[in-house]
Amino acid sequence: MTLTELSERIGVTLANLSILKTGKARAVRFTTLTAICEALDTTPGELFSYVASDDVTSDDLSARSDARVPRH
Repeated sequence: MTLTELSERIGVTLANLSILKTGKARAVRFTTLTAICEALDTTPGELFSYVASDDVTSDDLSARSDARVPRH
């Protein structure tokens, strides 16, 4: 299944689905996650991985913090 087909099936724009796919999303709605899992016949556990806080560097945190600064 292509990203375009998946986006049409789950009712999410291709742009938003691409953001999710590349890991750039800040959050995902449970309804979106459920739709993705149903369309791909999978579970959330197969889509996500856990990263221990010991594995997160200060650069990672800084980049995440900068990404949340509103731009006007």
